[in-house]
Amino acid sequence: MIVPYGHVLALAGVVFSLGLACILTRRNLIMTLIGVEIMMNAAAIAFVAASLHRHSLEGQAFVLFLIAVAAAEVSVGLALAVGAWRHSGTVDPDEYHTLEG
Repeated sequence: MIVPYGHVLALAGVVFSLGLACILTRRNLIMTLIGVEIMMNAAAIAFVAASLHRHSLEGQAFVLFLIAVAAAEVSVGLALAVGAWRHSGTVDPDEYHTLEG
């Protein structure tokens, strides 16, 4: 059974919307990072679906690079979150005012 291309793109859109909602609620810095990761996963779903639809491997190769970028983003983002928590004692993004001019 093959899933239609439009259904997979709709799934990617729903997953992307969930990630965007996670970012826009901004409860804490960790949830914002999780939202970015969810949005990257939605892009990966769309790339693989397009790759399978066009019978080429370019989309799947791009997903490998996307996974590497996501891993780097997680490591840097979590290091920044831990540093921010140690500095201010909170991970609420609305509480950070040290960089305001």
